[in-house]
Amino acid sequence: MKLFAIAFTSMLAMPGVMFGQNEISGQIAGLPNSTATSQEAPLRARAPSYQLRRGDSFEIEFTFSPEFNQMVTVEPDGYITLKSAGTIHVEGLTIPKLTAEIEQKYAGTLHDPVVTIDLKDIEKPYFIAAGQVGKPGKYDLRSDLTLTEGVAIAGGFTEASKHSQVVLYRPGPNGVTEARLVDAKKMLRSHNLAEDIHLQPGDMIYVPQNRISKISRYLPTSSLGLYGNPALY
Repeated sequence: MKLFAIAFTSMLAMPGVMFGQNEISGQIAGLPNSTATSQEAPLRARAPSYQLRRGDSFEIEFTFSPEFNQMVTVEPDGYITLKSAGTIHVEGLTIPKLTAEIEQKYAGTLHDPVVTIDLKDIEKPYFIAAGQVGKPGKYDLRSDLTLTEGVAIAGGFTEASKHSQVVLYRPGPNGVTEARLVDAKKMLRSHNLAEDIHLQPGDMIYVPQNRISKISRYLPTSSLGLYGNPALY
């Protein structure tokens, strides 16, 4: 056994022989009667950098060429107009990426331009709740919210809502809007919100009207009790 320990130590010292800490820990944990435990917490994911949106305003400063300094606003089509350099599409860009794009745009006019971006005003993140919710409207997206939380903020489902077929509309690149069907009724009934979608700025939650509420006005009042609670449909 001592010979094995000496040989193993020699291998660790040999050049070109590397063992990752996780690999060694995993091998030790796999041995019978091992008391080794992993106490390492997973690394926290870094928050995504802010991406420019339509309506955002920022100042562009040129360190060595202040005559090119300018204040711009992202237009509805996602473009900005640069002084003496034309237009550039900036929607969705982070500040470092935008800085690099502008420096490249002016590379033919200025020698090694150095640019600084200073955000002045941003379009506040929001989501829209429409259809059969208590209070349809536009709401600030101030924190990490899910679809069901967004519905709750908008007053919750109504008796006429068909919450088994909630539609989430999400703006995509190049003006394309994605639509996703969500069975909120199933999630809430099963108490499993693992599939509850996290909202992103510009999302629209649409809750359609259920079938019973559509035809209820054509039915005799005495017959409505046969259909139970319309919110179940």
